[in-house]
Amino acid sequence: MELTKKGHACVRLTKGGRTLVIDPGAFSEEDAAAGADAVLITHEHPDHLDEGRLRVALDGRPGTEVWAPRSVAERVSAAFPGRVHTVGHGDTFEAAGFAVEAHGELHAVIHPDLPRIANVGFLVDGALFHPGDALTVPERPVRVLMLPLHAPWSKFSEVLDYVREVGAERAYAVHDGLLADAGLAVYGRNLSPDGPGTGPTAYARLAPGESTTV
Repeated sequence: MELTKKGHACVRLTKGGRTLVIDPGAFSEEDAAAGADAVLITHEHPDHLDEGRLRVALDGRPGTEVWAPRSVAERVSAAFPGRVHTVGHGDTFEAAGFAVEAHGELHAVIHPDLPRIANVGFLVDGALFHPGDALTVPERPVRVLMLPLHAPWSKFSEVLDYVREVGAERAYAVHDGLLADAGLAVYGRNLSPDGPGTGPTAYARLAPGESTTV
């Protein structure tokens, strides 16, 4: 399948002429969800869920469906009855011809004073895992990890240890929309062979709009 970065945490997956979009949020490109056959939302934060971008997808294609945690599904289902599905940890389903498994339950801790919200990671076709805003380790091996590179809830040592623990063949950066070029360079160097070491995982970053085959 083809993987296209659509800014910050959003990616598009295309296979057999059908498109699955994960997390079209406010920091994503304007057309992040346009033309999608299915949309997956990991959690309710606006950098992962922009209702305007979601509406573009659902208004543009009457057959487009959405899968999301209950907090998101309840928020958007009234506008699109019958097209929004609630998912949680352990669920499996098919979306636009892609086999999807849900892993994880909670957003990472931002601060103990802030309540934690639901967060579901998605494993697509048993190969690519997008964890949303959590360092969830899926319950089986994956080939490609969408790596949350930078966030208010993480530090580099945690990110690196997460890469090592998942042990995917490749990791591609997501959740990098708050980093300037200097910060991206620092993360890139530390996740390269010049850094502490990522184990078996090769790290790369796709620029918004850039694609690769996975």
